[in-house]
Amino acid sequence: MLKVVVIGSGNVAQQLVQVFEDTAQVELVQLYARNPEKVAHLVPANRITSSIINLAEADIYIIAVADDAIAEVSSQLSFTGRLVVHTSGSAAIKQIDNRNRRGVFYPLQTFSKSKKIDFSTIPFCLETEREEDYAILRQLADSISKNVYRINTTQRQSLHVAAVFVSNFSNHMYAIGNKICDEHNIPFDILKPLITETADKIKILSPLQAQTGPAKRNDRSTIEKHLDFLEDENHKKIYAILTKSIQEANV
Repeated sequence: MLKVVVIGSGNVAQQLVQVFEDTAQVELVQLYARNPEKVAHLVPANRITSSIINLAEADIYIIAVADDAIAEVSSQLSFTGRLVVHTSGSAAIKQIDNRNRRGVFYPLQTFSKSKKIDFSTIPFCLETEREEDYAILRQLADSISKNVYRINTTQRQSLHVAAVFVSNFSNHMYAIGNKICDEHNIPFDILKPLITETADKIKILSPLQAQTGPAKRNDRSTIEKHLDFLEDENHKKIYAILTKSIQEANV
């Protein structure tokens, strides 16, 4: 059984704590949080600490904090020679203090505290500096997920950028669509089957093959009507930029 300490209290940390608590091959020995009350609902109080210098002994220490805090947190650890990993998609492995063995345990998914995640479907991207540490990290990932990949720092940073496009930017498009619906007294629910079908199509088609719409067809009349209809100048710019990008991708 792998002994794990989770360092952090944000979305990723809380989701990891929950899945580790439900996994027979993992023992969550301790959870570090600067504000223990934020995680009091997850584990008993005797397994929560607010002292970064008094962490319990474990096989793996997972730093699940904001990217710009990884270096500072790892430098505050009082021990040396142990396996310490972060969960960031964009931070380099070298952000972890080299007094310890370094690694990355990156779950590529969007997390919210209020929505429990099925970790079995989440891709985990792993990186270590030592082969023996990769075996340990792989054992941990395999215990909770069916999708585990060995990904180096450059690849992981590329994945993170791609993830922003397919997740964060796509969600912002939903927000714009929602706003347009609200402005014209239309239920946003009408668009949800379209959103689902669009996402489902790329399970069997490439995104390029799945593309439809006026930009794909070069339907200039419809495009001009849409641009004339939009009142928000920012929405006009987004529409025009995306239309041009789609047209150029299909040349």
